[in-house]
Amino acid sequence: MLSAKKIILLIFVTLLVFESWAQRGRGGPADREKLEAAKVAFITKKLDLSPEQAEKFWPLFNQHDQKRRQHMKAIHQLGREAEEGVSDQRAKELISKRFELQEKILQQEKAFIQSLEGILSPMQALRLHEANREFTRQIYRMQGRGRSGPKGN
Repeated sequence: MLSAKKIILLIFVTLLVFESWAQRGRGGPADREKLEAAKVAFITKKLDLSPEQAEKFWPLFNQHDQKRRQHMKAIHQLGREAEEGVSDQRAKELISKRFELQEKILQQEKAFIQSLEGILSPMQALRLHEANREFTRQIYRMQGRGRSGPKGN
């Protein structure tokens, strides 16, 4: 279990990175590193990972996340191709390819969750997806607030 000092530190770092991200908008590699650090702090706190769990969990998560992003990028590229106008035959091929990529994502997700056995409790593994989504939602909210300024102005 995390000590009170560690929890306070994680919250402080997360808030600091969120604020910096919201003020600067999308940036370069330094911003990406800050965002990743905030994500680590946020998910570590949400799942209440012990230092031992975190040491084993994060390399697996990062590898899984990288593969998932590659598949999502490929799906996005298929969508871009479809926007350019394609024949019915090519559209069928794109649909088939999208389903193949979605199946790969699902199989990868299953393998990833299985690889966490013995590292995370079943409840932590169950909460992981929601913690990741919650982090993403907070980033989107902060970016929106940073672009449009404080509400009511």
